[in-house]
Amino acid sequence: MRIVLDASGGDHAPQETVAGAIAAARASGDQIILVGVEAAIRAELARHDISNLDLPVVDAPEMIEMTEHPAQAIRRKRNSSIAVGLRLVRDGAADAFVSAGHSGATMAGALFILGRIKGIERPCLVTRFPTLNGSALLVDSGATTDCKPEYLAQFAQMGSIYAQRTLNIAQPRVGLLANGEESNKGDKLVQDAHMLLAGTERLHFVGNIEPKDMLLNDAADVVVADGFVGNLVLKFGEAVFKLAISAAAQNIWRQLALRVLAGAAPALLALALPGKGRARVALAGLTGLTLPALTAVLPLLELRRRMDYRTQGGAPLLGVNGIAIIAHGKSDALAIENAIAQARQAVNDRIVATITAALETVDFVPSA
Repeated sequence: MRIVLDASGGDHAPQETVAGAIAAARASGDQIILVGVEAAIRAELARHDISNLDLPVVDAPEMIEMTEHPAQAIRRKRNSSIAVGLRLVRDGAADAFVSAGHSGATMAGALFILGRIKGIERPCLVTRFPTLNGSALLVDSGATTDCKPEYLAQFAQMGSIYAQRTLNIAQPRVGLLANGEESNKGDKLVQDAHMLLAGTERLHFVGNIEPKDMLLNDAADVVVADGFVGNLVLKFGEAVFKLAISAAAQNIWRQLALRVLAGAAPALLALALPGKGRARVALAGLTGLTLPALTAVLPLLELRRRMDYRTQGGAPLLGVNGIAIIAHGKSDALAIENAIAQARQAVNDRIVATITAALETVDFVPSA
């Protein structure tokens, strides 16, 4: 398999992007095409052992800055790493594209260069997020902010297909994000979208769901929203989880400090006792401190692991005629490696072909 990586994209490029590409190539044996400023990429490659790895470099000297307008930058900077990488996919020289660079430019470039799947009105980003007992998919998490009901219906269909393929759910439950469970809740967009989704064949629509239900009650496998609302929910959720982890950590360390003050002194005094049993007494006292610490910290570490965006890789852009994965701008080597693995899975799952075939036979009919 041939996967293109925007090696110049991201806050930590090219060090972390190159390291992630090397790890991915070593794990899979795939060809990882590194696109970007060639001199910088080759200098970074020289710092690693890349023997027996297929890591060709394609020069793309232009950079798209985060302050630039996405569509204008893609049109003007044809030799940027994003534009060059997407053209490789379009021309059949690669199977998928991954970038942690300018997300807006990547989405605009995918639309201009790869084009939309026939029948798709607008693309959507799909993001996997943790729930109380597992995970679910959020579509759209930021690609299309101004939506019509028909767009949301197509997002739901594409998200359902992606869930079938990647989460191995035979009939994914699809919920519409709203401010209440009743069908008359929400603005006109949500109400009209509800009618369309309820009348869409081959879609297991479970109705409106509130944010608390998508996180705490596992109410749906696919949660549908317009890109503006979806992106806000995603960013707010990330902030809330960080707040919860930070607050819990502060409380744990405060409690541990109190335990140390209460238990360390007796343990140290035990060492001054005469006889052979003093070490055993001291060890018991210190163990009494260690076990509560582990008991408190381990659940916190597990929560942090589940919330770590690096384990998810990136967000696939569904609805375009090719595989494009948008990774977090702060991605390190682990996140890049997982984003490449995500691209590989999307190719193996034939996501584009499956969506193309499914959308050709689906009619979106409002329910009565």
